[in-house]
Amino acid sequence: MHQLWEKYGDRVDLVVVYVREAHPEDGWVVRMNREQDIKILDPTSDEERLAAATSCAIRLKIRMPVVVDEIDDKIASAYGALPDRLYLINKGGKVAYQGDQGPWGFDPNKLEGALKRVVS
Repeated sequence: MHQLWEKYGDRVDLVVVYVREAHPEDGWVVRMNREQDIKILDPTSDEERLAAATSCAIRLKIRMPVVVDEIDDKIASAYGALPDRLYLINKGGKVAYQGDQGPWGFDPNKLEGALKRVVS
């Protein structure tokens, strides 16, 4: 994603939208989180979610802008974005590309094909 951001960032706004925590300590814990000492409780307020998103962005060294869905999950619900999904919204506010549901459907190469059509 950083490669796409560097390549197209001067022509489109690319952002990461942090939504509900996929593997909180008080939910579905995965072994990889244990191995990497990642322990995040499922946020119950906007402030807690912002703290979790900040921690994630720092840990993953995300260079793109990050915005955070509010605790009511309005964005995630509207876009079916759990656990992750790629979208391209055109200037008119319409969905120009909707990737498949992640993690298996998270395919930046397909997003790039849509970006090429939009920016050319």
